Amino acid sequence: MIIAAADGSALGNPGPTGWAWYVDDDCWASGGWAHGTNNMGELMAVLDLLRQTSHLDEDLHVYCDSTYVINTVTKWMAGWKRRGWKKGDGQPVMNLELVRGLDEAMAGRRVTFEWVKGHAGHELNEAADRLANAAAAAYKAGREPDHGPGCVGAPARRAPMTVTRPEPEPDLFSGLLDAEPSAEEQVVELERSLLTDEVRSDPAAVAALLHPQWQEIGRSGRLRTREEILAEIAPIPQVTLDVVSVSEVSPGVILLVWRGTTDTHAALRSSLWVRTGQRWQQLFHQGTTEP
Repeated sequence: MIIAAADGSALGNPGPTGWAWYVDDDCWASGGWAHGTNNMGELMAVLDLLRQTSHLDEDLHVYCDSTYVINTVTKWMAGWKRRGWKKGDGQPVMNLELVRGLDEAMAGRRVTFEWVKGHAGHELNEAADRLANAAAAAYKAGREPDHGPGCVGAPARRAPMTVTRPEPEPDLFSGLLDAEPSAEEQVVELERSLLTDEVRSDPAAVAALLHPQWQEIGRSGRLRTREEILAEIAPIPQVTLDVVSVSEVSPGVILLVWRGTTDTHAALRSSLWVRTGQRWQQLFHQGTTEP
């Protein structure tokens, strides 16, 4: 069995982007783009690993610290493909060129994925993280990174994938501000984004939406901090968000009250959003189960 780790890094997200996979000091590779996103780097790391080991008749076990990547390959991709590369809500799949490449590369392969917490001392993950960061830093400095030895006997590497306009990560800020919706509309869409699988599978995207002093009182009455939610965040069953009220209670502060409904329960929720620079971030959230 081949055991490897794959990781990605984007400085600024989007920004100079690196990706890397690592088996050992004699078998690793890295690359990237002058401008890309973290999710692109994470996806490309796995894609290149699959391509470079395609000539080997061995099982492949991949450690990833991105649940977005793992869920893309193991849970979502088949459904997206059946729907003509559309998500369940009818929207186009992000990073489609990479996702389709993964679909092709997975055909006939025996691959398992295992999530590992990033920056927690996992030897292979730490090595892949260092290489991905080094590649991103190289592109920031305007030079090519060390692409590594690759895998012995691997098929010739394809030309690097060129990305001229990377699709935005699911923080949604730039697109919302460019379209100039009202502040209330921006906050509602950001709240909706926190319920999506894409965002909840990427702790970095969630972190961008939560204020450093964020707190939550959940339906159970438990008080949680930003650090706790980032450690626990994961996709959830589909939630329907119905706005009850949304108002700017003071300059740069918006209170959103909404009803969240799933197949099993309904809850009234309130979220306090504050503007920090050019972004809206959630400062407080509370949920109460409806009878």
